[in-house]
Amino acid sequence: MTIYDYSIPKSDGTELSLMDLKGKVILIVNTATGCGFTPQYEDLEKLYEKYHGKGLEIIDIPCNQFGHQTPGTDEEVHQFCQLHYNTKFNQMKKSDVNGENELPIYTYLKSQKGFKGFGEHKLSSLLADMLSKADPDWDKKSDIKWNFTKFLVNRQGEVVERLEPTVDMKDVETKIAELI
Repeated sequence: MTIYDYSIPKSDGTELSLMDLKGKVILIVNTATGCGFTPQYEDLEKLYEKYHGKGLEIIDIPCNQFGHQTPGTDEEVHQFCQLHYNTKFNQMKKSDVNGENELPIYTYLKSQKGFKGFGEHKLSSLLADMLSKADPDWDKKSDIKWNFTKFLVNRQGEVVERLEPTVDMKDVETKIAELI
C-alpha cells in the first residue's frame, strides 16, 4: 500500500482520493477549533498561499478526540475556519485519528512515522504530564498525541516527516520548502 491507495471523507459525503494528488507535496494535519494550537491555522493558510502554486496541498482533518476541542458540525467547523483564518485548503469531514474508528489513512501514516517526542516547547512537559496520567506507555505508541500533528508527504508519495504540534511552524515551512 502507498498513500495513493487511500481516500479521505469530505464533509459533503464524497471522498478525496489521494491518487488525485500524485506528484504534489502533501501536508496532512488533524485540527481543532478550540485548542491552544488553533492559531496554527493562520500559519497553515500562509503556507498554502505561498506554496500551493508550486505544488503544496494541505489536508485539514478536524478531530474531536483531544479534549473535545472541535465541537460542532462540519459546517460549523468550516465557518469558524473561514471567519477567523480565511482558510482555502482542503477541509475534510471531522474524523477520528486514533482508535477503533480511526481513518485508515491515519493507520498508514502512523505506521510510516511514529511518535518521537515533543521536543523543546513551552507546552511539551504539560502535554507529557497530561498524557502520562491517562497512559503510562503513551510515549511508546505511534498514536496521535494531540491536535495539529502533521504528516509531510513528498512528491513520490513517501511519508517523510511527522511533525508534532510543538514543532515551530517556521521549521514546518523549511521542511516544505525543501520538498517544493
